[in-house]
Amino acid sequence: MKCLDTDYETLLLTEPSPGVVVVALNRPDRSNAMTDTMFAELEHAALGLDAEDDCRVVIVTGTGANFCVGYDLADADELPGLGAMEMLDQQERAARALLAIRSLRVPVIAAVEGAAAGGGLALALAADIRLGSSTAKFNAAFVRIGLSAGDLGTSWLLTRLVGPAAAGDICFTGRLVRAAEAAEIGLINRLSEDGALDDALELAESIVANSPGGVQLSKRALQANMEVSSYAAALELENRGQALLTRGADMPEALTAFKEKRAPVFTGQ
Repeated sequence: MKCLDTDYETLLLTEPSPGVVVVALNRPDRSNAMTDTMFAELEHAALGLDAEDDCRVVIVTGTGANFCVGYDLADADELPGLGAMEMLDQQERAARALLAIRSLRVPVIAAVEGAAAGGGLALALAADIRLGSSTAKFNAAFVRIGLSAGDLGTSWLLTRLVGPAAAGDICFTGRLVRAAEAAEIGLINRLSEDGALDDALELAESIVANSPGGVQLSKRALQANMEVSSYAAALELENRGQALLTRGADMPEALTAFKEKRAPVFTGQ
């Protein structure tokens, strides 16, 4: 993939197996704290990966002991001095990065070790699936530094994952949600005993084994139907996806493989 040849200052991109790309936040000395450069590079990497037909699953993780502790407070001193439009520009740059990750047409898995705080929590929430090791801990730290949890999609995504009452508890207190509780309330899909990245790679392989078009349109339907207002609208969106997929090569191949009692060979065509 061409996008893997890019040298990033704050990210490390690798392809551990065909079609699976790991995007690792790479500032371990700062617990992978976010900077303007990281936001710009996340957006650039996501847009590049979205253009790669060979990319089937993206795993987002962190190097070192932590996933991401949020915005680097070493850079935060300048924020109160920015003008309103300057601050809006910086906020929108960060939001575009997370939107680009969430909007990837392929599934995104967050593999969380250690802290996912503030913007790090928002990044984990932007993934389709979250796995956490026993060291994983989450918090919406915004209120602890005089900001709102209405940041980088957190208020929208967290509420839909854990419900409004649990989201309120987490956001109003800024308390830590440790791995066991995160699994219990649905903040993570499951607790990984052998390491979140290892389990994420195994999960990615099981996704890659399926029809590329089927997976991508499943993601599109799941995300879009979080926003439509009616069952009828959801059915309409689903109908279009299924109609498109029956025109491709993968569904006939799957049926033939089933009859011949062999594994299907999917091409995404």
